[in-house]
Amino acid sequence: MTHVDAVEIQALKADSFGRIALMQDAEGLFVRRDLRHVPTWLRLPAWWLARREAAALRCIQGMPATPQLLRWNGRVLDRSYMEGAAMYQRPPRGDTAYFANARRLLQALHRRGVAHNDLAKEANWLVLADGQPALIDFQLAVRGPPRARWLRLLAREDLRHLLKHKRMYCPQALTPVERRLLQRHSWLRNAWFATGKPVYRFVTRKLLQWEDNEGQGPKP
Repeated sequence: MTHVDAVEIQALKADSFGRIALMQDAEGLFVRRDLRHVPTWLRLPAWWLARREAAALRCIQGMPATPQLLRWNGRVLDRSYMEGAAMYQRPPRGDTAYFANARRLLQALHRRGVAHNDLAKEANWLVLADGQPALIDFQLAVRGPPRARWLRLLAREDLRHLLKHKRMYCPQALTPVERRLLQRHSWLRNAWFATGKPVYRFVTRKLLQWEDNEGQGPKP
């Protein structure tokens, strides 16, 4: 059931797939993804994405620096709140510790059999109040056996996206191995840029009329 005594503190994001808000109840702050006002023709994909996120959060229950699933009833998804700012809002420039810890966080995620699959977006990387990294938005996460070849491929793509951010904000700390990894493009990445990304842009920009700027925050 949805908490009827919860009060909205701040709207965080709203798009065609739901509304995300910071909420508060007797137990404290939490984040709510609300599908109840999604247009009828988008309810099925919105439900599918939220259900996917709930399943991924169940797999990483108890893992630090990730959201904890509180409730999911098919219309509303509540998850724990982590105090921090998106990477583009608080860039970890020159912060080698941040990126070292972010890599360990990814390794822990992948050991749980979860690949995030959307880490090119800086908005999905948090810099917590204490400067530590955290991950949010698991709508596109993929679950499976950690040693499965396809999951290892997705895990490597997660790492490549992290290294891109490291190259942007902390290039002096890139190791020779990391530089070589950045230069190697998987067939999955090439297939996405050749087929999936043009479709994604058409759907989001032409049909849904919204622009996420690759998760890097609002354009000036």
